[in-house]
Amino acid sequence: MKISFTGIDLPEGKVKYNDPMLIELEKKFSPKKVSPFFAEFAKDSWDKAEAIAIHEDNVLDLLIVDIEKLETRLERTEDEKEKVFIKKCLAHLEKSLPLCELELNEEEAAFMKLLSPVSSKPTFVTGEKSPEVNGIIKSVLDKSKHTFFYTAGKPEVHAWIVKQGSDIVTCAGKIHTDLAKGFIKADIVSFNDFKGVFNLQEARTKGLVKLVGREYIIQEGDIIEIRFNV
Repeated sequence: MKISFTGIDLPEGKVKYNDPMLIELEKKFSPKKVSPFFAEFAKDSWDKAEAIAIHEDNVLDLLIVDIEKLETRLERTEDEKEKVFIKKCLAHLEKSLPLCELELNEEEAAFMKLLSPVSSKPTFVTGEKSPEVNGIIKSVLDKSKHTFFYTAGKPEVHAWIVKQGSDIVTCAGKIHTDLAKGFIKADIVSFNDFKGVFNLQEARTKGLVKLVGREYIIQEGDIIEIRFNV
């Protein structure tokens, strides 16, 4: 995930997220490989970023860009519904609030996607000038409604991010397209349940592992194993 930052002191480039769940899984499995989540930080690159972290003193600099863009569009558009939507956005921006916090219906969401104002991206506002890096990463992931799930074993322990509310087939596709195409079932154990056992076999013996179908919605900290046939 590319995160643009403004007004705060952060390192540029890729930064590893020190994930407490991943660290615990690494201790349990002692795997040959560990694949953590990395965020990529870039200073003042709002247009190129997937999310934004900004100091509260600089929020207006961001919002003014959107205000100018939307006012120009308002003058040019002849679509009455779009005009109503733009006026709603401008009223929100005038309260010094980023557009990512504006509640939208389906039609409004389509307008927002078309217009693509920068503050419609997940925007985390902080009062700290030198925040803790992993705290910023976690806050941005929460703001962008992403969650972690894991694959774990002796060969590799891997942290994955996916949108909250994603189904297990979407998660399988994150790992490999073949897992999504040939998905049959998945074995799931929650991190909180897994903390109390020695390994996955003990988790199965104690009935902590559940077999789920393609309708299952992933939960924060789920450890998954996909059953598939290609």
